Amino acid sequence: MAEGGDKAREEFLSEAQEIIESLSRSLLALDASLKAGTSDPSLINEAFRAVHTLKGLAGLFGAAKMGTLSHRLEDVLDGLRLGRMDLTPETLDILFNAVDVYGRILQVERDSLDDPLMIVDDLVGRLENFGAEDKEEMSPVVEYDLDPGMLAVLTEYEEHRLRTNIEQGLGLYRLRVQFELATIDKALDDIKERAKTHGEIITYLPTGETTSADTIELDLLMASRDDLATLIGSLGADNVVIEAIPRRGRPSRAPSQPLTTAPEARQISSMDAPSPSALDLADSSDVAAEPAGSLRSVAQTVRVDINKLDHLMNIVGELAIVRGSFSRLTERLRGEGQRQLAAELQRLHRNFDRRLAEMQDGILEVRMVPLGQVFDRLARVVRQISREVSKEIRLVITGAETEIDKLIVEELSDPLMHMIRNAIDHGIEGAEGRQAVGKPEAGTIALNAFQKGNHVMIEIEDDGAGIDDEALIAKAVSQGLVEAGEVPDLSRDEILAFVFLPGVSTRDEAGDYSGRGVGMDVVKTNISKLGGVIDVQSETGIGTKMTITLPITLAIVSALIIRVSRQLFAIPLNSVTEAIAFDESSVKIVDGREVMTIRGTTLPLCRLRKLFQFPQGQPDDKRRFVVVTSLGSRRLGLVVDHLLGQQDIVIKSLGKSLASVRGFAGATELGDQRVCLVLDPAALIEEVLVGVDTREDFARSNG
Repeated sequence: MAEGGDKAREEFLSEAQEIIESLSRSLLALDASLKAGTSDPSLINEAFRAVHTLKGLAGLFGAAKMGTLSHRLEDVLDGLRLGRMDLTPETLDILFNAVDVYGRILQVERDSLDDPLMIVDDLVGRLENFGAEDKEEMSPVVEYDLDPGMLAVLTEYEEHRLRTNIEQGLGLYRLRVQFELATIDKALDDIKERAKTHGEIITYLPTGETTSADTIELDLLMASRDDLATLIGSLGADNVVIEAIPRRGRPSRAPSQPLTTAPEARQISSMDAPSPSALDLADSSDVAAEPAGSLRSVAQTVRVDINKLDHLMNIVGELAIVRGSFSRLTERLRGEGQRQLAAELQRLHRNFDRRLAEMQDGILEVRMVPLGQVFDRLARVVRQISREVSKEIRLVITGAETEIDKLIVEELSDPLMHMIRNAIDHGIEGAEGRQAVGKPEAGTIALNAFQKGNHVMIEIEDDGAGIDDEALIAKAVSQGLVEAGEVPDLSRDEILAFVFLPGVSTRDEAGDYSGRGVGMDVVKTNISKLGGVIDVQSETGIGTKMTITLPITLAIVSALIIRVSRQLFAIPLNSVTEAIAFDESSVKIVDGREVMTIRGTTLPLCRLRKLFQFPQGQPDDKRRFVVVTSLGSRRLGLVVDHLLGQQDIVIKSLGKSLASVRGFAGATELGDQRVCLVLDPAALIEEVLVGVDTREDFARSNG
């Protein structure tokens, strides 16, 4: 287990988690390249470097299990790098399994669990017996008239890549390039990236020639399927000369002779300039190329515990209350005739307000992370489950760069995993069933994210069989969730909403991943806790689409302050679309529910006085308002007595004793030091629009 203090332990956990996620991304890319019939050796290198770094990290912090596993994984990945093993789906299975085991090691360490981690020993045992015999093959490299100096500096891995490319029928080319010494790293990376579309840069070597003290000339060895004219047209430039390397008439030495026979040449070239071997070493061990005597770090990032950011956000919230006090004091001084003092205080207030807004925006920006963090984990789940249930699944991800609050991302993992599992096991048909209805054998799950106003939308869509309405209704009736006589009056949306009720499943027999009637109700509950809603659309035989609507952040939010009877409430503005005057005469009753029409659309109403069982007398001011709230495609009009203005608030928990109270996101302190409850629009919309007796339900939950 990790040694050292709490701070060092947290640093170890954070860094290890980042490396494991990087390893997972490399393996997912390898899996995609394998399915496409292509090969990108850089991905195996990236995976090897990640495992190598984990091994070093484990050694520093005394994580013995992680170190043992990493050592064995290195052997497998090294065999893949050097061509001693073939990359197969079975090989990837064991590598993906290692990612899951790494996650378990970190969980045990983080939560100080009493777990002997036998799964590590089991996996290490499998790895020890895994692999293939070294390949003994004739080297085709001798067929080419290659510069002996370049052959002398080839690493074992570079020699393997050169041999593999020749065996695949690629031609060899020499690119002589002049670089500015000040920008050599960036310029070299740039030409390597541009060359990827044509082939592979295998190695590079300084020529020893230069036109000035500020430049360096390198020979790059490239393998490509394209002809010389194509390469010149794409990569040629004033500082780039491209030549085809001719084949020899006959071999000049035995094929079994090792290529790297001149270590002296490697030492000489490394003295002249950054040689390929030196640069490869930096890549493999993450050693920064700093000048002698410098201890500066190349990293420009700092890891911060999310709890520390929460603490800072609470402080900003307290400062917002101070800002409100400034404003009231200014008005008071102005009213007492102290205009000069009031004007000076007003200037200070404006400056304070501006700086506070900048601080708030800065903290919020630090909390934001891309959804790709959770999407990458889901890709592993898709691959694992699809192989276990023998279904070919294609996962299409878009919008992974969409950012959301870090705390929301972490809470999203389990709900999204439940939905993905349901789509694979429950929704997408087997290969024979898909072929019978004219669908491609491979099923598709599309995972899409995008920002819409102050919300983030996440869509999970599959091209499976869709939801069976009749089976869903039959299950709901048998469970007593709805009366059989009420079924004809149910809308399509109300029927589909049954999937979120406890104990409801359209499958008669439970499978390994779904069919037990648990999961989707948990999904809905967890999404609601995040201030979001989930909508479902389905077409029989075509597929199902789930849409999650979430706030971007749960930290500081702008809120509309309202009054109902004598009580103040706050409604997050990210759920408010508009507020209009309430006209009692415009109210109609449709299906037993109060509604009104706004610009040609029907808006369901909820009278907060009635909902909270406040006295039903006339309000102090007979003019009332409708606050229109919306989440996703759902809208609800909240009838309130007064609108008191907008204010930035920090939502604070009601505590464990009030955690079961529905309809409230928490509480907040206003600028005048009054405390008010923060309404949860998502919960209100759910309660009102599902057609239950909301008033009695709230009365029970609110005691």
